[in-house]
Amino acid sequence: MSDAFQVFLGALPEVCPRDGRRMVLTADADGRCEVFTWNAATRTARQVTNSPEGTVHCAIDAESYVWWFDEDTAGRGHWWFQPFTGGPRLPGLPGAPAGRPRGLAVTDGGTVAAALGLADGGTSLLVGRRGRAPREVLRVAGEGSLGGIDPEGELVALATVSDGTATVTVVTPDGRVVATLPGPDGPVGRFWCRGFSPRPGRSELLLVHERDDRYELATWTARRGLVTHSWCRFDTEVTARWYPDGDEVLVRQERHGRSQLHRVSLRARARRGVRTPAGSLLDAAPRPGGGLHYLWTDTAHPPVLRATDGLALPARGPQPQVPGQHTDLWTPTPDGPVHTLLSLPRPLDSRLTGTGSGPVSRAETDTAPPPAVFLVHGGPADHDRDAYDATVHSLVASGYAVARVNYRGSTGYGPRWRRAVEAGVGHPQVADLAAVRADLVRRGLVDHRATALWGVSWGAYLVLLALGTRPRLWQAGIAVKPVADWVTAHRTTTPTLRALDIRWFGGTPDQVPERYADSSPLTFAAQVRAPLLVVGADRDVKCPPEQIRSYLAALSAAGVTHEQMWLDTGHDGYDGAAHVAVLHRSLTFLQAHLPARRPATPSRPPARPGGPRSR
Repeated sequence: MSDAFQVFLGALPEVCPRDGRRMVLTADADGRCEVFTWNAATRTARQVTNSPEGTVHCAIDAESYVWWFDEDTAGRGHWWFQPFTGGPRLPGLPGAPAGRPRGLAVTDGGTVAAALGLADGGTSLLVGRRGRAPREVLRVAGEGSLGGIDPEGELVALATVSDGTATVTVVTPDGRVVATLPGPDGPVGRFWCRGFSPRPGRSELLLVHERDDRYELATWTARRGLVTHSWCRFDTEVTARWYPDGDEVLVRQERHGRSQLHRVSLRARARRGVRTPAGSLLDAAPRPGGGLHYLWTDTAHPPVLRATDGLALPARGPQPQVPGQHTDLWTPTPDGPVHTLLSLPRPLDSRLTGTGSGPVSRAETDTAPPPAVFLVHGGPADHDRDAYDATVHSLVASGYAVARVNYRGSTGYGPRWRRAVEAGVGHPQVADLAAVRADLVRRGLVDHRATALWGVSWGAYLVLLALGTRPRLWQAGIAVKPVADWVTAHRTTTPTLRALDIRWFGGTPDQVPERYADSSPLTFAAQVRAPLLVVGADRDVKCPPEQIRSYLAALSAAGVTHEQMWLDTGHDGYDGAAHVAVLHRSLTFLQAHLPARRPATPSRPPARPGGPRSR
C-alpha cells in the first residue's frame, strides 16, 4: 500500500511505548475510516480492519499488539487484538458485555483496563489480562470514560460527568475505591482526567481543574492527595499530556479558534511556549527525548502530520489549497464580542482587510458582495477553528462566502462563554448568528439578499430554530441530523442526552413543558419562510428519526418549501460516501435556491474529503 493517507479524524498515530517506530492510526480505505499499522523504519503500512461500517477506535500496546473496537450498526461491540505484523484476530476481553467504547489502556505488563457504555446508559469499568476474561471493578449510572491506568496496573481512573459536575474515581483492580475527586470537601469546580504518569513508581494522576473563569493543572497521588497548581492557569480550554520520560507536561490550549502549546514543569513551577505554525493543532503528543508529534492545519491547508524528532510519519495524500481569502471578524454585542472565521471567494483589496481584532470592511467597489453560508458548528461544547474543512472548501470554490461563528456556548473562549449555552436554550446562539449577519451586511462583505444557514447535529438544531424565529433574515437552510422536536427527541434519545436535557431545561418536558416548547424548532415550523433541506439518519440514536419526521410533517402542514434526504446510518458515521452524498445534495440545493457566481479558477477538495463536520 502507498504511504499516502487521507486523514479522517483529528488524531495522531498511536505509538508503541517500547518501539516508537511502530504505530497504529485510522485513515481512509475506499471511502471508509479503517485501522492501519505504520512502520516508520520501513515506511510501510498494513490495513488491519475492513468493516462495512468503518472502524475508528484503535490502540497499540508495549508488546506491539494492535487493538481495535469492532462495533455493530448500533455502535456496540468488543475489543480485538492481533500482532503488529498480522495474524489471527483475538478477543481482547473475552466474556465482556457488548457496549460502546469509552477508552482502553494496556500496561507494559499486559494488564488491560477498559470502559464500556452500557445499553441502560451506565458505564462499566473492566480490568483483566490481555486475551482473558476481565472482571468488572466499577459501574456507574451515567456516562463515563477511562481516565487511565498506572504503569504497575495497581490504580485505574474513571472520569464521569453527572448533572454538569465532572469527577474522577480512582479504584484498585479488586474494586476498592481509593479516591473520588474532587470529593465532598475538595475544591469547587470540575476536574478532567488526563492520565497517569508513564514513569514507573509514580502513580501520579494528571488533571485539569475548571474554575469559574480559568483552567488550572492539578495532580493526585495516594500519598499527597489532590494538589492544584494554581500558578499554572489558562483563560481558555486546555488539554494536557505527560512527557513519556520526565515530569513535564505538554499543554495544548484552544484559544480564539487557534491552538497554542506550552511545556510545563510542575516541579520547577516553570512554563514556556512551544513554537508551532499559526493555525490549529488537531492533536499533539510529546515523545521520548523531548520530541514532538503534531497534526497541523489551517483553513487553507488540509491536515498534515509533523515530527520534530526526525521520525518518518505517514505522508498525507493530495494537498489542495482552499481558494479565496480567510480572515477573522469580531462583532460587538451586549453580551460580549463574537468571533467569526470568515472565508471569502475572492481576495479583497489589502487596504480593506483586517485580521484578529482589527476592522474588516469593503469600500465601494465594482464587485458585488457574494452570497454567504453560515456554517453552524455542533457540540455545543465545541468551536469552529482555523482548520481545514472540506465543506468550507467546496463552498468557497463554488463562489460563496463562509462564516463560521463561535457563538455563546462555544469552547475556546473561557468557562463563562461556554456556560452561556444553558440560558434560554438555543436563543442566545441564534441572536449571535443574527448579530454577525448584520455586521457582515453592514460592512458590505456579504449580500443581504442571499444568506443561508447550514449545520450538523446541534448546529442543525440552531439552523431550524433560527429559520423559525427570525425568518426574514435567511434565504435558505440545510439541517443535517438535527434536534427538531425537543419533546420527542427527549423521549427517544439516549439516557445521557436525556439527563443533559433535564439539566439545561431544569426538568423533564412534563415538568417544564413551556421551556421545551420555547426552544423547540417544532413550535416555529409554520413561521419558516426559506427553502429548507433536512437530512436525517434512520439509525440515529442521538437525534432520532421520529422527531425529525414530526417536524417535517409540520412543515408540510404549513406549506413550507422543503426537501428531505435520509441516510441508512447512525449519528456518527465512518463511511465517507455518506458525507460526500450529503455534501453534493446540499451544494445542489444551494445552487438552486441561493445561486452563486463561481470563481474564475475553482478549486475542489479531494474526492473523499477527510474529517467530515461532526456533532
